[in-house]
Amino acid sequence: MTKYTLLFFLIMFMIGTDTFLISPLLPTLQAEFGVSTDRAGWMLGAYTLGSAVFALIAGPLSDGWNRKTVLLCGLLGFSVSTILCGFANSFWTMCLFRFCAGVSAAFTAPQVWASIPAVMPPSRISKTMGIAFAGLAAAQALGVPIGSWLAAARWSASFWTIGAASLLLLVFVLGTLPDIKPGARERTSILRRYVPLIASGKARSGFAAYLLLHLGSGTAFAFVGKWMADSFGLPVGQIGTVMMFLGFGTLLGSVVSACATRKLGRANAVIFGMSLVILLYAAIPQMTSLPAVTIGYLVLFATLGIVFPAVMEALTSLNASIRGTISSLANATMNGANTLGAWLAGLIYVQFGGYPSIGVFSAVCLALSLGTFRIGGVLGRKADLAEPHR
Repeated sequence: MTKYTLLFFLIMFMIGTDTFLISPLLPTLQAEFGVSTDRAGWMLGAYTLGSAVFALIAGPLSDGWNRKTVLLCGLLGFSVSTILCGFANSFWTMCLFRFCAGVSAAFTAPQVWASIPAVMPPSRISKTMGIAFAGLAAAQALGVPIGSWLAAARWSASFWTIGAASLLLLVFVLGTLPDIKPGARERTSILRRYVPLIASGKARSGFAAYLLLHLGSGTAFAFVGKWMADSFGLPVGQIGTVMMFLGFGTLLGSVVSACATRKLGRANAVIFGMSLVILLYAAIPQMTSLPAVTIGYLVLFATLGIVFPAVMEALTSLNASIRGTISSLANATMNGANTLGAWLAGLIYVQFGGYPSIGVFSAVCLALSLGTFRIGGVLGRKADLAEPHR
C-alpha cells in the first residue's frame, strides 16, 4: 500500500509544480513576451481552461475505461506538452502549450482521486487523500521554488525539468499501479453519468461552493508573485523562496487534515478553517512587512491544506459508482474557477487598486462558499445521490 501512496503523491507533485509554476514566473514571462499585465494572466488561465473543459469528458470516459491506461496516456501528454512550453517563443505559443498541458492534466489528476478508494482499504482512504493532496502542497513548498531558481538562470529550464521528471514517473506508474477496470454495472453513457449530480440538490450546492472556494483562492494566488515583485521588489528567485513557505503551510495542513477532520468533524473543520482564511485573505494584502506577509500566508495555506482534502473527500463520497465523474467535475470546477480567477486578477489588479482589492474579492468568494456549503449540507456524512442507470 505504501507504494501506491507514494505514487499518488508524486503524480500530484508533478501536476502541482506545473500548475503553480507560472505564478512566480509571471513577471519574467511578461517581460520575455512583451505582454500587458491584464493579458499576462492568460498564461496561467490557458492551462486551467484546457483542464476545466476536458475534465468534463475525461471523468465519465475514465469511469468506463481502465484507469491505469488513462493515467499513462495523460502523463505522456502532460510530459510532452510541458517540455514544449520550454520552447515557446511567443505569448500565444506559450498559451497553446499550456492549454495542451492542461488538457493532459484533465485526464491525469482525476484518476488519482478515483483510484485511491479502488486500491486502498477503507481505513486508509482519508489518510491517502490527504497525502495525495500533500503532493500539491509539496509542489508549492519545493517544486515551485526549485523551478523558480532554475528559471533565474533560464526560464525554459524549469519546464524541461518538470517534463523529463514526468516521463520517469510514467515508468513508475507502468510498473506499480494495477489495472483498474470498470465493472459491468459502471458502463453507461457520458451524459447519464452526470444525471445523479444534476438531480441532487446536495451535489449542486457542493459544486457551487467548490467553485466559489477556488475562485477566491485562485484569484489571490494568480497575482501573488506579481504583487511581491511590485510591492517588495523581489526578483523571480526570491519570489520562489517566499512561495516555499506557502507550500510548507499547505503541506503541513494536508498532513494533519485527516486528524483535524477526525477530531473536529468534517463540517466543523471546514467551517473553522474557511472562517480563518476569509480573515487572512482580507488582511494580508494590507501588510507592508514581507516577514509578516510570509507568516500570514504560511498560516493561510496551512488552513487551506486542511480544508481542501476534507471537501474533496465529501464530494467523492457522494456516489461510489461515478467517482471518476465526480473527481473530474471537481477538477473542471477548480480549473474553471482558476481560469476565471486569472482573468479577474489581472482586471482587478490594474483597474481596482491592486492586490488589496483582490484580497477583498477573495474573502467575499470564500464567505459565499462557506454559506453555500452550510446550506447545501454536502459536508454531512450521508449522500443523497442515486446511482446512474444503464
